[in-house]
Amino acid sequence: MLDIFTYAFIQNAFLAGTCVAIMAALVGYFLVVRGLTFAGHALSHIGFAGAAGAVLLGIDPIFGLLAFTVGSGIGIGLLGKELRERDVAIGVIMTLALALGILFLSLYKGYAERAYSILFGTILGISQFDVQTNVLFCLLCLALIALLFRPLLFSSFDPEVAQTRGVPVRLLGVLFLIIVAITISISVKVVGILLIFTLLVGPAATAIRIVHSPVKAILLACLLSVGYTWLAIFLAALTPWPVSFFITALAFIVYLPVRLLSPLWLGKHGREDALEESLASDEHAAEMQFSGSLH
Repeated sequence: MLDIFTYAFIQNAFLAGTCVAIMAALVGYFLVVRGLTFAGHALSHIGFAGAAGAVLLGIDPIFGLLAFTVGSGIGIGLLGKELRERDVAIGVIMTLALALGILFLSLYKGYAERAYSILFGTILGISQFDVQTNVLFCLLCLALIALLFRPLLFSSFDPEVAQTRGVPVRLLGVLFLIIVAITISISVKVVGILLIFTLLVGPAATAIRIVHSPVKAILLACLLSVGYTWLAIFLAALTPWPVSFFITALAFIVYLPVRLLSPLWLGKHGREDALEESLASDEHAAEMQFSGSLH
């Protein structure tokens, strides 16, 4: 069974999958705490239109994905301020993108496998160049998140206070959605457009219900995401079933009991209260930092 690790395509799958898993879990944590899970779901579907358009033009789908997801991420960040207003904007943009994606696919007369891989991913068929691309974008996203971490965390849990303290909440929201767009674009080769939502939300939602500290929750989400991806690749290499199915199944199998049992150790409001306490020092430090910058 361990002989499969000697094959180059399996090694490529593990390397690229690890990068995508870490990016998705890190970004997914902020998606969950900022209430942007619908935006993450929408961006993945919007990316489908960009990828289909790129396939129609005969260019690499990654360029179409980046163009559509980044553009839509900026649009969502600028148009939607209140929750209801934001969801309406997301819905309008997503439906237009889906219509364009269907149109592009109907016009595409080439080999259907290329379009199929956009939807469901082909991690066991990625190249060394794909691995290098994933590593590069993973490092870029990690650097951006590290740079924005404190103000992003502050604005995620208390945007009104952050706004009054001089934190550029709207700009942070737009930058964060751009990072989400990049993550989705790079993740397509692993789980596909239709199932990237699993890695974005599943590990983070599970981790938040287990631990209180934001940093610990992010680390746990990354461990869960990498674990799902590694085990899924291993199982897919031994069976005829796709990697994306195993990742989705594992995420659901772990999340369901955690979701059902977490009230037993967290209580009805225990998670929110403990999370606020753990953030108190971070928020205070951020307030002092931005207050000092204003003076």
